[in-house]
Amino acid sequence: MADKAEKKTFNDLGLSVDALDAINKKGFEEPTEIQTMTIPVMLRDDTNIIAQAQTGTGKTAAFGLPLIKMVNTASKAVQALILVPTRELAIQVSEEINSLKGNKPINIVPIYGGQSIVQQLRRLKKGVHIVVGSPGRVIDHLYRKTLKLDKIDHLILDEADEMLNMGFIEDMEKIMQHTNPDKRTLLFSATIPKRIKDLAHKYMDGYELLTIKKKQLTPNLTEQIYFEVKASDKFEALCRIIDIEDDFYGLVFCRTKVDVDSVLSHLTDRGYDAEAIHGDISQAQRERTLGKFKKQNINILIATDVAARGIDVNNLSHVINYSLPQNPESYVHRIGRTGRAGNEGVAITFITPREYKQLMFIQRVAKTDIKRSKIPEVKDIIKAKKQKIYDDLSTILDNEIDSEYYNWSKKLISENNPTDILAAILSYCFEEELNPDAYSEIKAVGSKDRQKDRQLDRHGKARLFVALGKRDKMNARKLIDLIISRVPIKSKQIKDIQVMDKFSFMNVPFAKAEKIVLSFKEKGRKPLITHAKQRTGNNGKQRMRRRSS
Repeated sequence: MADKAEKKTFNDLGLSVDALDAINKKGFEEPTEIQTMTIPVMLRDDTNIIAQAQTGTGKTAAFGLPLIKMVNTASKAVQALILVPTRELAIQVSEEINSLKGNKPINIVPIYGGQSIVQQLRRLKKGVHIVVGSPGRVIDHLYRKTLKLDKIDHLILDEADEMLNMGFIEDMEKIMQHTNPDKRTLLFSATIPKRIKDLAHKYMDGYELLTIKKKQLTPNLTEQIYFEVKASDKFEALCRIIDIEDDFYGLVFCRTKVDVDSVLSHLTDRGYDAEAIHGDISQAQRERTLGKFKKQNINILIATDVAARGIDVNNLSHVINYSLPQNPESYVHRIGRTGRAGNEGVAITFITPREYKQLMFIQRVAKTDIKRSKIPEVKDIIKAKKQKIYDDLSTILDNEIDSEYYNWSKKLISENNPTDILAAILSYCFEEELNPDAYSEIKAVGSKDRQKDRQLDRHGKARLFVALGKRDKMNARKLIDLIISRVPIKSKQIKDIQVMDKFSFMNVPFAKAEKIVLSFKEKGRKPLITHAKQRTGNNGKQRMRRRSS
């Protein structure tokens, strides 16, 4: 059992030059504790591993970097299977390993429910080195004999306790029975309950236990809340949060460089003291910007995750996730920048209705509590601003004021009503700042909007109902050809096809959906293709049905 590791750099861990270059480009400066412990043991390739580590400790790189070095690119066989509990995590792990492989020609494919199985079949057929999958879809491919695991060298169970909590333990056992008996098995889990220990004893012939000291994932002094808003209302919500605070001093996270530049442009247009850092900013400019932020010459810094690495500021009042983090690990890293050194802080996350499920997954895996809150109302912001002005004026009155202002004041009062002249001065100084019309309306969203948005996936897809099925001798290929014959659309844009006995479903880009529906309308006949709609059946489960026309 390993419980402590020396302070090492990535260069000390035996990684390839390609991997080290990729690490440097991503901005990682030194390995985390779990990476320092896991990478050398995994590269020895002579033992199974159980690694007990929490979300936010860098587990993906801990197993991903050794895998990249050990994969034999000359072979087209699947050499590693990484099992994860959700499709969101499958995507995230796949993207993370892809970003670490450098120039090595490794094929990494995520497979999960909800994605077109036809697309997955095509990618698997071409040859894949590493598969990242959710248990249900992996079993589906095993039964179809489209995924072979008899030659894999490594099986990795990521978030094993979460898979146990979600009822996947039997699926995990089924999958393990299809794998190469001589493989290495690596089990990563935040906790090691008895059921997980039993699984290890049954399927792992001895193992080395690696564990890191349990830490508080999210700061105790950080209040965590989320606002559910439409994407178009995010900027307005950000301005309201900044304006209602007495002394806002915060870090705003965006997913892309384009988003960072856009938010910065809008903030500076409104007169806020803000600057930004991202991958296209030079090192000299980055250092100047961070210097100004640490000295509080600016009170708002907008950044991407990668660019924010290395920022060490203890007295932030807010961390704002303008874009939802892609995974629990990113969430933990982001909000860990507030609530430091005994200071209280607030972590705020903006989500659109369709991102609610992903936020709940982040909350569950990060083992934290993110409470829903309401966007500040304009009247409350104006009230807060007036109070700040009152407090500032009281502070000025407590200090000595230049006699020139007293003389000016006496002259003004001698010629005007004191109340009128004070009201005029306040209006002159604060009319623009206290104008409620400066704020745009934000429409409330909630569960009804999430219900509506289920028709669209996260990439803007619409679900269509087709009144043709197997009894009409239809299959996925024939349905694609039928659509292409009427509407200019690429076959790869038609996804998640389900062919039933009497009808079928498919996902298409939202922008193409209406064109497809209209192209199949015939006067006097029931539409062949319509928008699909969800309804709740007697058993309480969601089902798709044809939208009445």
